[in-house]
Amino acid sequence: MATVTAVSPSLKIPRARKAQDVTVTDPALVKRAVKAAALGNAMEWFDFGVYSYIAVTLGKVFFPSGNPTAQLLSTFGAFAAAFLVRPLGGMVFGPLGDRVGRQKVLALTMIMMAAGTFAIGLIPSYATIGVGAPLLLLAARLVQGFSTGGEYAGASTFIAEYAPDKKRGFFGSWLEFGTLAGYIGGAGLVTLMTALLSTDDLLSWGWRVPFLIAGPMGIIGLYLRMRLEETPAFAAEVEKAEASRPKVPLREMVAGQWKALLLCMGLVLVFNVTDYMLLSYMPSYLTSELKYDETHGLLVVLGVMAMMMIVQPFAGALTDRVGRRPVIAAGCAGFLLLSVPAILLIRQGSLVAVALGMGALGLLLVCFTAAMPAALPALFPTRVRYGSLSIGFNVSVSLFGGTTPLVVTALIGATGNMMMPAYYMMAAAVVGGFAVWRMSESAGRPLPGSAPSVEQR
Repeated sequence: MATVTAVSPSLKIPRARKAQDVTVTDPALVKRAVKAAALGNAMEWFDFGVYSYIAVTLGKVFFPSGNPTAQLLSTFGAFAAAFLVRPLGGMVFGPLGDRVGRQKVLALTMIMMAAGTFAIGLIPSYATIGVGAPLLLLAARLVQGFSTGGEYAGASTFIAEYAPDKKRGFFGSWLEFGTLAGYIGGAGLVTLMTALLSTDDLLSWGWRVPFLIAGPMGIIGLYLRMRLEETPAFAAEVEKAEASRPKVPLREMVAGQWKALLLCMGLVLVFNVTDYMLLSYMPSYLTSELKYDETHGLLVVLGVMAMMMIVQPFAGALTDRVGRRPVIAAGCAGFLLLSVPAILLIRQGSLVAVALGMGALGLLLVCFTAAMPAALPALFPTRVRYGSLSIGFNVSVSLFGGTTPLVVTALIGATGNMMMPAYYMMAAAVVGGFAVWRMSESAGRPLPGSAPSVEQR
């Protein structure tokens, strides 16, 4: 007869399990775990939203006056530089999370993210301290990048290991709901300040306000994360190791999982190229490349993200019913077929055309944001899940996702072809489609190395 292990808010290390063990999850505890994990993701993307939407202003504040395109490239260069250290953060925080626990590492990454973002709001301008300004901006971005190296993989692992098998897609989708909420919060604040403040006020002090808000947000997020216990899957892994936390060699996380790592990198590539294209690059594309009215452009993108937030939980539940693979495959096919028409609509310039083009890309992106938080952790066994996922996720994001604004801006500058965003998304869709073809379906099934998980009735 199956042994049943209940997981309550006062989580303890469970007794030794048999192969037939079943974990019964407390719905209230699962919701708390989802909220704490999603808030950290919201914090990360609040910064991304602020940075992307105020990129033109940051270029004027932190870099020498002259060519506006060069200023924008420099700003996105600092943005991209943070992604170069993300794999290092993943190699540190991921294995640490598999050794000492997910909750402790997620609390540490929250502190570092908040500190890095808050520090940007304190940096003097280029006019005040010269070359020290961009150097300090770069240093703060590197702190952010290092900490986020352990954030997404840890948060998705945390939710996946708490969620019942049949609702993992639904609960995982709230992680990206937090992404959109944070991005809307950051971008919305910048939009409001752009509308209310004069250009001089925005350049002199207004740009600092969104970054300084990160301090209180980080304290709230840290409080929520410190109140949580370890996941049932990690607790069981510790018990199997006789209550020790053995160090898993980095080689085992990479060489021992190389097939899953390649799949992870392919899935993350299409997920993040399209994500950063829509949420980070398109605001600047509308204003700097297409000369679109700044306020209207920002409002269109905010509207698209609000639409994505509404659809997100329903799409996550859909992945539990029909599977992760069909939903991700639909997103890849959509970007392959519709990227060119969508960008042509956006280039047409009218408010309706821009909204339709951006809305189409947003709905396609939901195919990834709803499915990936549940699909990616299921690629790896519990023993190495945090570490392997951190490495695969961050290497792919660093090489392809975070560099998207910089690469596309440079490609347009070199070729003069304004359709480069469409071609870049199409290429990513081809890679993602191959990864989907090779991956196994995980919906409704236990995580590798974990007992079946059901919801308490």
